[in-house]
Amino acid sequence: MELAEAKQRFIEAWGKLGSEWGINRTMAQVHALLMVSAEPQTTEEIMEQLSISRGNANMTLRELISWGLVEKRHKAGERKEYFYAEKDTWYIARQVAQERKKRELDPILKILKELGEVKGDEKDPEYKTFQTSVKDINKLAKNVDRTLETMLKAEENWFWGSIFKIFK
Repeated sequence: MELAEAKQRFIEAWGKLGSEWGINRTMAQVHALLMVSAEPQTTEEIMEQLSISRGNANMTLRELISWGLVEKRHKAGERKEYFYAEKDTWYIARQVAQERKKRELDPILKILKELGEVKGDEKDPEYKTFQTSVKDINKLAKNVDRTLETMLKAEENWFWGSIFKIFK
């Protein structure tokens, strides 16, 4: 397999994986393209290589920048903007975990806390079922939150060593 074909297969696979994890397919593909590119890419280069529109490219790049996965760079004497993706996979994993925690887990933890304070008749089976469900989901969400916090603070070698100990 030639390098160009391998890059294309990686971009397609990363896009598929991203969409299965709830991330826009194009966003994952742009990220993959930038990860495997030795040099930063312009919007035009990204559009051409992935056959996407300017609007889609611009929107996707803004989102990747907001996730902390891509940064904008300038070259001296040029007006074009260049985009670069971090290549360190541990950094990428931590950034994605941090963003998903902020966007998905933190809001649900806030809601679960509010729902746990709902008043009702302790003898009412509906109220008891509701309270038990909310309490159990809150406990799970807090455990996930603690695990993510540990991952976000951990160094790569320590984290993977801990994971492997669990599976021994």
